[in-house]
Amino acid sequence: MNIDIVVLSIATLLGLYMAANIGANDLANAMGTSVGSGALTLKQAVLVSIIANILGATLAGGHVTSTISKGIIDPGLLVDEPNRLMLGMFAALIAASVWVHLATYFGLPVSTTHAIVGAVVGFGIISVGAGAVSWGKIITIAMSWIISPAAGAVVAGGIFYFAEKKIMSVRDPHAAAVHYTPVLIFVVVLVLILSFIFKGLKNLHLEIGFFHTLLLAIPCAVLASLVGRKWVRWQVHLKCEVGPNPQGYTPADCVFAQIQVLTACYVAFAHGANDVANAVGPLAAIFSVVKTKSVALQVDVPFWMLFMGGIAVGGGLFAFGTRVMETIGKNITEITPLRGFCAEFGAATTILICSRLGLPVSTTHVLVGSVVGVGLMRGMGTLDLRILKNIGLSWIVTLPFTIVLAMVLYKLLILFLL
Repeated sequence: MNIDIVVLSIATLLGLYMAANIGANDLANAMGTSVGSGALTLKQAVLVSIIANILGATLAGGHVTSTISKGIIDPGLLVDEPNRLMLGMFAALIAASVWVHLATYFGLPVSTTHAIVGAVVGFGIISVGAGAVSWGKIITIAMSWIISPAAGAVVAGGIFYFAEKKIMSVRDPHAAAVHYTPVLIFVVVLVLILSFIFKGLKNLHLEIGFFHTLLLAIPCAVLASLVGRKWVRWQVHLKCEVGPNPQGYTPADCVFAQIQVLTACYVAFAHGANDVANAVGPLAAIFSVVKTKSVALQVDVPFWMLFMGGIAVGGGLFAFGTRVMETIGKNITEITPLRGFCAEFGAATTILICSRLGLPVSTTHVLVGSVVGVGLMRGMGTLDLRILKNIGLSWIVTLPFTIVLAMVLYKLLILFLL
């Protein structure tokens, strides 16, 4: 059997396995606050994530991706050796998948983007030399270990402080929550629309100016706030006033639980748009080499890859994402609907602001920082510092682990297959 076909078949399975790991880790930490607060059940979170991931991957995903992830290595250096590129991306998929699976097993939320980048650096060092690696980008990634959680903590903590002061600490929290519901929904929807336009449409190559973006976003957010207020009040009446309330929610908690579902849908969509490419990007590069017998600077990502990747991400969340969801939703600090909403919305806002400012951020790190920020506003004693120490260590280990593992795997593949 042709070796290219064998490699492509195995790489397809590994790409889907990597996508499942992204669901079990990246998406699990994003959905963890919703499940931890009780706003969504596990089955509901899986259903939302599968639908939103497929939509995000196919509508706003990376339909064109760099051959070498994130521009870490110049693919022109391997233009005369397409088989080495193919085996290198194969090694990168294995190395990143193994690390993310290990982290998921221990319930540690890590950045799958950083895992892929580290793996690409590993095979790049062996194939074209350390001098060909863009170490400036590696330094930028290291900066995100500090910038991402710090920014998420500040924004989410600020939102929690406002909500606690203006809503939960007044005489009638339910009336205050209902009063502020239109404002909260307006801001949430505005941030979600701006995030989609600035990040999603960039992948679709549709240029919309900032002024025209606001003209589009503001009326939509106003309409959503008016409709959303009626929807939230109806849901609160059904679930907290006349219907069963197994979580023991107060009416104010019910309000935030409903709004939190909206932010959960956005986070799942964003993961489909941004992170499915981490799994299918290397697969697309291998597919291109097998098909054209050459190295392309950019390759088209087939629709079926994005679609299958979106399904695999949601499936991974259901199959083995429970441990990471428990870490984010329960173990770092106790999550209620208000705290979960502040963490998720704080993360979405932080990602939007930092992306527009050109600051390096990791979605995973921002979400962890947001949860920590909410916990800090309640006091240091509410945080499990042992869990945070383990998470921080896993972030630092991600790059060196995947670099070394990819180097070893690439050397073995070259030794036995070329």
